Amino acid sequence: MSEIGKAGRVMLIVLSLVVGCIVVALGILLVLSPGHPSPLRDKSGKVLAASISEKVHVEINGSQQGMFIKSSNPSNPVLLFLHGGMGMPEYFLSMKYPTGLEDYMTVVWWDRRGAGLSYDPGAPPDTLSIEQYVADTLAVTNHLRARFHKDKIYLMAHSGGTLIGLQAAAQAPELYHAYIGVGQMTHQLKSEVLAYEYMLSRYREAGNVSMVRQLQAAPPTMTAPLPAAYMRLRDKAMHELGVGTTRDMKSVMTGVFLASWLCPDYTLMEKLNIWRGKFSSDARLWDKVIAMDLTKMITTLDVPTYFFHGKYDYTVSYPETKAYLGLLRVTVKGFYTFDQSAHSPMFEEPSKVREIMANDVFTGTNALADRL
Repeated sequence: MSEIGKAGRVMLIVLSLVVGCIVVALGILLVLSPGHPSPLRDKSGKVLAASISEKVHVEINGSQQGMFIKSSNPSNPVLLFLHGGMGMPEYFLSMKYPTGLEDYMTVVWWDRRGAGLSYDPGAPPDTLSIEQYVADTLAVTNHLRARFHKDKIYLMAHSGGTLIGLQAAAQAPELYHAYIGVGQMTHQLKSEVLAYEYMLSRYREAGNVSMVRQLQAAPPTMTAPLPAAYMRLRDKAMHELGVGTTRDMKSVMTGVFLASWLCPDYTLMEKLNIWRGKFSSDARLWDKVIAMDLTKMITTLDVPTYFFHGKYDYTVSYPETKAYLGLLRVTVKGFYTFDQSAHSPMFEEPSKVREIMANDVFTGTNALADRL
């Protein structure tokens, strides 16, 4: 056999192996993607008779939108959760980081317009806007009020979702018992600069010359858009320091990307749509969102307001958020520091979240809150 023939045979073998690996990987992903949430069970493993564990799609302002609903008892108070990012669902993270909220609340994990279960590749781009998200939030709220026969529900928002949740609560406070902002954003451009200064200092202290050089070459600015070089480095730098999504998550690839593909409650196509939705939503909205300054947009709220913030959160500035709540005019408010958390206290310290919800949020008080 000629050398050319041998080389061709080797290439064919390599190609066959690659194709085989892809087929096997897809097969494994299909097995891991039945797309049906498991029922809620008691400690003995029996399905809770009155419980809800479902994935549903509802028409919201002309768009089919999906949500997971979990509840040990549908007569419990309803909690609508607004996920972070512009289009990054977080339900799949509850597989590794269970919140336990469904034990005493009806928890609705809504994938917003353009995200995950609600991703529509044919949707007009101009339907992805903060104003539309706020309108959708109010429509989903009214849908849940009607379905579960509640005059009011609780609204919990995380990270990027807090820009939407706070505006929804301000527009229609009569719909909500309380607003809970987790990693509440205020003015993200300022937060990015503060995070950059912190990370640069930490990496200098650690003697990480390579990361220091990379950060110095890509400083953020106080104008949008942020430099592309900074955005490429940002998540990696934060997570390696334990100040990103969670304190123990050192890599977005394993902690978020891989976790999304392993969640059995999404189908394979829905998992693909998580990432299609994230990238398309970020591309359209991120630059607008980071320039928004809620401290100037909303100064008064007519609903009890609670902020949960991780001590190690540099994704969203802890001191800026605390200062904002101090200035916010509202009848009842509480700021709660989570000493073992970064950006996601509801996943990192769920027992403390449940304690605050039961003792302060449900009673409309703030006995457990920090001093502002």
